[in-house]
Amino acid sequence: MIRVLYFAALAEQAGRQDEWLSPDPSETAGLLYDRLARQRGLTLSRQQLRVAINERFADWSAALRAGDQVAFLPPMSGG
Repeated sequence: MIRVLYFAALAEQAGRQDEWLSPDPSETAGLLYDRLARQRGLTLSRQQLRVAINERFADWSAALRAGDQVAFLPPMSGG
């Protein structure tokens, strides 16, 4: 299982801040996001986001393993 974290607009769109999932055997961070975007109605594209795996920024092509924590991070505005 992997833990997926959603922040800001993504959490609102997904209707949750996190969830536990079983990744497909060859799933990358990018493929996982594409799948979740379809299933959860996420409207931000990968180009608008950063992905972090186990609290480190990662590439969308990074492979996922059981026990990983994957965070999808939308742009933040400061104030």
